[in-house]
Amino acid sequence: MNSDLRGIVGQIARVRELANEWLERELEARAIEGIHPAHGTVLAFLFKQQSPVPIKEIVEDVRRAKSTVTGMVNTLERHGYVRKTPSEDDGRVVYVELTEKGNALRANFDEISENLLSAIYGKMSQKDRESLSRLLRQVEKNLRVSCTCLLYTSPSPRDATSHL
Repeated sequence: MNSDLRGIVGQIARVRELANEWLERELEARAIEGIHPAHGTVLAFLFKQQSPVPIKEIVEDVRRAKSTVTGMVNTLERHGYVRKTPSEDDGRVVYVELTEKGNALRANFDEISENLLSAIYGKMSQKDRESLSRLLRQVEKNLRVSCTCLLYTSPSPRDATSHL
C-alpha cells in the first residue's frame, strides 16, 4: 500500500481523467455526437425535470460557474439536445428543456452511468462504496470551506445520490 498521502490531488485528477476517457469511448461506440463527459450533470438534472427550467437552477444543481453551464447548454443546443427559451416576464431569464433528441439519450445515459459505476466500484463492498463517497464529500467540503473563491458553498441535494 502506498503510504504517500500527499499525492491525493494528482490521484483524484487521474481518476477523473480515466473516467472521462471511459465515457468518451462509450459515447463514441454508441455514435453519440456533441456530448462530452462534463455534460452528464446537466443532462442528469434535465432528465428529472417535467418542464423548462431557468439556467440558474441548473447552475445551482451542478454547482459550476454560470459561464461554464451556459457554455455547456449552448453546446447541447447547437447539437439539438436542448432548447432555450427566453422568459416572457424577465429578459434576464432563459429557460432550458430537453428536445426530443435530448430525451432520446436517456436510455443510453442510464446504461452508460450504470456501467461507469460498475467500472469505478469494481468488487468494492457496499460499505467501502459508502465510505469512499462520504470521504470524497468531506474532501470537497474541506476545500469549499477553506477557499472563499468558490461560488457554491452549500451542498447540492444531489450530493448524496449523484453518480456522475
